Amino acid sequence: MSDQAVFAPPPEFAASAHVGSLEAYQDLYRRAEENPEQFWSELAEKEILWYEKWSHAFEWHPPFVKWFVDGKTNASANCLDRHVEAGKGDKVALLWEGEPGDTRRITYAEMLAEVCRFANGLKQLGLQPGDRAVIYMPMVPEAVVAMLGCARIGVTHSVVFGGFSAEALKARIQDLEAQIVITADGGWRRGKEVKLKPAVDEALADCPTVRHSVVYQRTNSALPMQEGRDIWWHDFIKDQPAECPPEKLDSEHPLFVLYTSGTTGKPKGILHTTGGYLLHARLTMKWVFDLKDDDIYWCSADIGWVTGHTYIVYGPMSAGATQIMYEGAPDHPGWDRWWAIAANYKATIFYTSPTAVRAIIKQGDALPAKHDLSSLRLLGSVGEPINPAAWEWYHRVIGGGRCPIVDTWWQTETGGILIAPMPGAVPLKPGSGTLPMPGVLAEVVDFDGNPVGVDQEGFLIIKRPWPSMIRNIWGDPQRFEQQYFSRIPGIYFTGDAARRDAEGYFWILGRVDDVMNVSGHRLSTMEVESALVRHRAVAEAAVVGKPDEITGQAVCCFVTLKEGNWNHDTLGQELRQWVAHEIGSFARPAEIRFAEALPKTRSGKIMRRLLREIVTSHTVSGDVTTLEDLGVVQRLAAQHDDD
Repeated sequence: MSDQAVFAPPPEFAASAHVGSLEAYQDLYRRAEENPEQFWSELAEKEILWYEKWSHAFEWHPPFVKWFVDGKTNASANCLDRHVEAGKGDKVALLWEGEPGDTRRITYAEMLAEVCRFANGLKQLGLQPGDRAVIYMPMVPEAVVAMLGCARIGVTHSVVFGGFSAEALKARIQDLEAQIVITADGGWRRGKEVKLKPAVDEALADCPTVRHSVVYQRTNSALPMQEGRDIWWHDFIKDQPAECPPEKLDSEHPLFVLYTSGTTGKPKGILHTTGGYLLHARLTMKWVFDLKDDDIYWCSADIGWVTGHTYIVYGPMSAGATQIMYEGAPDHPGWDRWWAIAANYKATIFYTSPTAVRAIIKQGDALPAKHDLSSLRLLGSVGEPINPAAWEWYHRVIGGGRCPIVDTWWQTETGGILIAPMPGAVPLKPGSGTLPMPGVLAEVVDFDGNPVGVDQEGFLIIKRPWPSMIRNIWGDPQRFEQQYFSRIPGIYFTGDAARRDAEGYFWILGRVDDVMNVSGHRLSTMEVESALVRHRAVAEAAVVGKPDEITGQAVCCFVTLKEGNWNHDTLGQELRQWVAHEIGSFARPAEIRFAEALPKTRSGKIMRRLLREIVTSHTVSGDVTTLEDLGVVQRLAAQHDDD
């Protein structure tokens, strides 16, 4: 992997970057490592609006940490009031486009007024700091209003992706013991209405803690409204004043809980708090995205995922960005919808997932070529490691060969980006997340916690707390400690495998359980996937280990193909030989299975755990609530039975 071509920062990019040289990055990193208390204190004072200063930067009693202890702040005020008070109220916060083509431009002053009206509505219902709200909405500006309205008065929010089932929604409401659900009649995706309120009604039949439901009208479909519980959004805010003083909240006040699937059926409520999270979100907008005042920034994620929290709401808005927000699917009405939007609004920064990039690659180069993407100056990747072939296509076709790509590694639990290049400072290697952020002491270790050698595979750990790290699993501190801090006591165990090359660059190899042991060779699923997608026929690949009596594990590959008239028998043999040639004969797949689609979460991650179940037990169990399309798994399992 480390033999890839190296792309130096373009000189004109580096000349105006927030961090413009490798030496400048190294100086930041050294200062954070040598004196973290001073480093983070100086940045917190400079970057965040505080009502009361903290007594000390952090307090670390593994596995629990507090940042900016005793400090008082407010996330909503950091995202809105500070910009309006600085005279930037007329700056556009959101350039919103609905899937049907309707558009809105919302300034920071307008957003502040809407958030205040919404927060006053919450207060009128009796909500107060420490209460919990579940937000279940489409990608409309009101979803951001709801998040910032909750944050303004200290109501902890939990955003549930708008495609989740009633059962999944119910489980999250019950675990959080929420008092209110904020939703909509529905949203638009691929030309069809995705109904939301009916799922809320079904869920709330078993959620006695919920007293109220606020419903935004997006699709105008007819809905039953339960008297005394359900309130239309427009009625909720109609007579509310446009001023609402932000609560002065403790730095460690719970800002949000975001549920993520675990290996068990019960989702985990990942708790993030206020002050440290805000600082990390704001800093990484500068360090990783090199955000400038005149940028038009676009993150294609949904707010239901942590990427949407940190890099649509709290990061960009605390940094005062103008950003694009799009409601619908990337392929409606055609696969060039994103590029039409980017060209129309003259996007300068674009942040998306490798899954999306690979899906677009499958459609060919002609569609992006129809649109003027010359405004783009930086591209980003999030969600899983981006394979070098997709990286190079993204760089060449979307970025015109001029845009650095920030390949970002982080997790729901980390709150923000931990490993990624500072694009004006760090040379890029396709497929590598490159170097850690200042203050992130990352290491690759063996089972006993000892550092492994150069280019040796091991476990990725973080040795010291950082401001945006997970504080707890909601209601389950024992699970929190066991899952993240028990493997190596007092050290955050990421659950990812990685290598580090001779220049200190990190190569993330996927989850630890995505590492196969084939005839004594430790083999990353990502390595095999990267080899497969370099083949001219392959659009996307997912690889899992299958138990084998002789080799321990055998390599089993699920592959989707580019358009073409392919003979599966011939191509299967060719791909097995291709992988053997690219990696070595020990990596030759035992099985190639062709699929129309791969099982993915709604945030775009391939669920390899389900593929492992198919090849080992021919059934699927465990938590499937995050799947975009359950039918994909059912068809793959049925295909296996037919075979």
